[in-house]
Amino acid sequence: MDPWLYSRSPASIELMLRFARQRGVADGDLLAATRLSVADLKDPEMAIAADDELRIIGNLLGCLPEAADCGLEIGLSYQLSAYGLLGYGLMSSATGAAALALAQSFLPLTYTFARIAVTTDGRNTRMTFTAASQLSGSAARFVVERAMGATSRVLRDVIGSEARLLAFELARPHPERVGVQTVLGAVVRGGCSADSISFANALLHRPLPQANALTATMCERMCRELLQRRSPRIDTTAFVRAHLAGRPFRHPPLIAGIARLLNISERTLKRRLKEEGATFRQLSALARRDRANALIAEGRLSLAQIADDLGFSEPSAFSQAYKSWTGMRPTEARQRLGRDPPPAG
Repeated sequence: MDPWLYSRSPASIELMLRFARQRGVADGDLLAATRLSVADLKDPEMAIAADDELRIIGNLLGCLPEAADCGLEIGLSYQLSAYGLLGYGLMSSATGAAALALAQSFLPLTYTFARIAVTTDGRNTRMTFTAASQLSGSAARFVVERAMGATSRVLRDVIGSEARLLAFELARPHPERVGVQTVLGAVVRGGCSADSISFANALLHRPLPQANALTATMCERMCRELLQRRSPRIDTTAFVRAHLAGRPFRHPPLIAGIARLLNISERTLKRRLKEEGATFRQLSALARRDRANALIAEGRLSLAQIADDLGFSEPSAFSQAYKSWTGMRPTEARQRLGRDPPPAG
């Protein structure tokens, strides 16, 4: 999915306004040609067009040419609270890996104008940032380095003080101009092959201190609804997830059947999902996880009955799957909720 096609909250613009004010730039100069007012930015229901944020970035670079080198500094100011519902969802995720998956699913809620590619060699993870194709020059550099700083800040806020980067690499030849020498323990290096950050996979597998499966699920649902409201077009991923959520899992729907509902080929459906950063298998697992959390919270069925409802042949298979989804076994989730297992029979 292209994040810049979606409207967004005013939080990102507020942070840029704060940065500009500290350097003597009037709010009106930054908001020029957007039809936005400072009062609009205080409205929690306000949805800002991505084009307006791009205009403000252009105004910032016009008023403060040196701001082209400050994208990283500004990005590092994007605290978790700036992301609203998504921020709460990231904080409540079971592990760093779950938080990363959530962020990838709802990238348009992160204010980014950069594509983010995630790769791993089995030991380390590398995130590579590329500006939207319509941007170039200082604007492209600004949004990429802002995204790198914001991502690093999210890692720190979600994982905690143990979050450390192995590398922080910039394609630009003069990293000293960014004004930030180190990020999460990694020296900012320039003249590299790509704009990227790297960290050990072990960071992603530690249980998060504020993990809460029910809160994470609730935030994910609300993020999905918010994204649908802000979407400029039909979101294939959202459609598939909504369809899976309403279907029984003992006889789960096949991708071919969903393709027929959309009047497209199975191949086209797979391609659209891939473009939006999803696969049918991932979406099926998420739907099962959501259903499992709801049934566990309800406390009506035994874990064996929940396993059967979700289409697992054995409770042990369900237990293993649930742990891979949430970082804990279903028995632990039930204990945390204070739900006693229902009586047999």
